[in-house]
Amino acid sequence: MKILLVGSGGREHALALGLQADPECTELHCAPGNPGIATFATIHPVAITDNQALVDLAKQLAVDLVVIGPEVPLVNGVADLLRAAGIATFGPSKAAAQLEGSKDFAKGVMRDAGVPTARSFTCTTESEINEALDSFGAPYVVKDDGLAAGKGVVVTQERTEAFEHAMSCKRVVIEEFLDGPEISLFGISDGRNILPMQPAQDFKRALDGDLGPNTGGMGAYSPLPWAPDDIMDETYEKVLAPMIAEMAARGTPFVGLLYAGLALTDHGIRVIEFNTRFGDPETQVLIPLLKTPLAQLLYKAATDSLDDVALEWESGSAVTVVLAAPGYPQSPKINGAITAIPEIEGAQIFHAGTSLAPHGLVSSGGRVLTVTGSGADLTEARDRAYRAISQIQLEGSFFRSDIAFNASVAEKGN
Repeated sequence: MKILLVGSGGREHALALGLQADPECTELHCAPGNPGIATFATIHPVAITDNQALVDLAKQLAVDLVVIGPEVPLVNGVADLLRAAGIATFGPSKAAAQLEGSKDFAKGVMRDAGVPTARSFTCTTESEINEALDSFGAPYVVKDDGLAAGKGVVVTQERTEAFEHAMSCKRVVIEEFLDGPEISLFGISDGRNILPMQPAQDFKRALDGDLGPNTGGMGAYSPLPWAPDDIMDETYEKVLAPMIAEMAARGTPFVGLLYAGLALTDHGIRVIEFNTRFGDPETQVLIPLLKTPLAQLLYKAATDSLDDVALEWESGSAVTVVLAAPGYPQSPKINGAITAIPEIEGAQIFHAGTSLAPHGLVSSGGRVLTVTGSGADLTEARDRAYRAISQIQLEGSFFRSDIAFNASVAEKGN
């Protein structure tokens, strides 16, 4: 099976390794890829925003499957063009990708599907914004309706901050605050069936103790020893299956990865948001734990063939920690030299924001590398991840030191 993977981040590096490990994968290509992916796959300097160039590349390579990593090409409709060209594609249509492209659209689908979520108002004027903020009160949850690269959400006790963020958006969704631990639970869908993956938890704030600004994610771990035993079944029944059924009923079947961000509240699970692609950095812990061959799994999803598929998982745990550039997330400094990348048993290093310069590897984004440790339990996985990331040298870089710490302590106490 010849496969083309679209994207260039840590999520794509993890997916690429998973695809390559499947014996059915005979050729792996990536556009545009990164220096880590380039060590084992063929990369092509095609922009993810150039729909026609991506379609032309897939045709030229005569690939059997295209896997789309990031949200931008999905919202831009590249999956529609690929399918029109007769190419099996893992990733939703432009219409279905609106579940991520518009938070207002996602709220409407949830309402029609009977999926539990936060009460909300969609606002376009200053008076509507003030009315919504006053209605819910602090803490304020303010979300840019469109794509914002993981930085469009503000959760704050300060009304002024909430108001200013809302006013900076063309259209904004303001909703009630959902109290309770948050988890990420992905589902792989062929348009009719959806298979829930095991849950993960990510860490959005930049600094230890969940302090500092919101980011695209500073780390993640899986599985969750504290989560209810039936969380996958409950999420399937109350969230994933109803959403897939509703999207099909609308004539826009969802094919690809549906990411449900959930809050476990006192009143049960509530959906915080949907994404329409593998999450980053959760993918970097889920793919190393997935036993089911990835290329075959995604091909079956892309060809409406998941009826008899069941996911299998490794018994251990995985913890991933993000190495961030100085100044991230507000104004990350790039072109810093990256050296001393270690090789540690049980640790994988995924390139996220890196590029090759004449003098070697340099940073090219805010989240530079993601280090995943795997082990028999969270303590061993954390130890391997932190031993590896602490050896990497990038001047001014930083990482959180508390990823999965509380969960590992609780796991040892049980």
